[in-house]
Amino acid sequence: MSQLIDPFLRPITYLRLSVTDRCDFRCTYCMTEHMQFLPKAELLTLEELHRISSAFIRLGVKKLRITGGEPLVRKGIMTYVRAMSRHLLSGALQELTMTTNGSQLAKHAAELADCGIKRINVSLDTLDAAKFTQITRLGRLDQVLDGIRAAKAAGIRVKINTVALKGFNETELFSLLQWCAAEDHDLTFIEVMPMGDMEETYRIGQFWSMEDLRTRLAERFTITDLAEKTGGPARYLRLEETGQKIGLITPLTHNFCESCNRVRVTCTGELYMCLGQEDMADLRAPLRASASDAGLDAAIRAAISRKPKGHDFDYSRAKVAGQVSRHMSHTGG
Repeated sequence: MSQLIDPFLRPITYLRLSVTDRCDFRCTYCMTEHMQFLPKAELLTLEELHRISSAFIRLGVKKLRITGGEPLVRKGIMTYVRAMSRHLLSGALQELTMTTNGSQLAKHAAELADCGIKRINVSLDTLDAAKFTQITRLGRLDQVLDGIRAAKAAGIRVKINTVALKGFNETELFSLLQWCAAEDHDLTFIEVMPMGDMEETYRIGQFWSMEDLRTRLAERFTITDLAEKTGGPARYLRLEETGQKIGLITPLTHNFCESCNRVRVTCTGELYMCLGQEDMADLRAPLRASASDAGLDAAIRAAISRKPKGHDFDYSRAKVAGQVSRHMSHTGG
């Protein structure tokens, strides 16, 4: 079966699949304090998640990232993860991974490792317990750190994802670097993106450019840019004095669209060909219309034929451009 190729001749080999919009945190840049989550009846069942994932793998996807919301709060999620592990065993899938807030990792790390997950991303924006509760509204830092330790003990490589927030974690830049070096965790910084309900002045005020962050790093370290690509949007650099590899995800100051190889499917079966565009395709309808996957495969192919060249995210001095209306927790992290 022919591989998925978009109109700009980019092979689509990476699927990010949200298994729930629910989360046990309420991070201020991701969702509102009193989120209205989707009725459970609207969510894809575990069996439907399996069918969609398997369809994409059949069409050439080699990397599957399980996301949310918080994927590990989805009831029965390990049944789905274990089902996906068979694609690793067959060789059809090269990597099965997950993005998590770490709150449930202590319970699930050993089984995730047993399912063939070798790397995970953990969202962590501060090492200050009080600030952690402030930014997550509901989270406990010690619970997340316990989860990270459990993952490491299970042999899972942990990458820390830190959203760079002006006026919040700027002062922790070097302490985060030092902690990750001591714990042997990879670290990626991410520019805050204009998604969901937000007051423009508030989101603009949060925006901390990766160019500024890089300048601060250069004041203390010798920086070498790396050509390395991992199938995601990050650009990498090495701090020569410590040997650390640092990722920078820069949708605003330097978009990464030219090499985009990924699409996202929400927990309700909406296929978004671009994180920063509103165009999507409904996969739930063909999924439920027939026990055959022919209609599902056709819907996926038709959607990929509409994948845009890039997103329109932009911050000007007083206005957010390219904002999309859905919350990040809806699309999947």
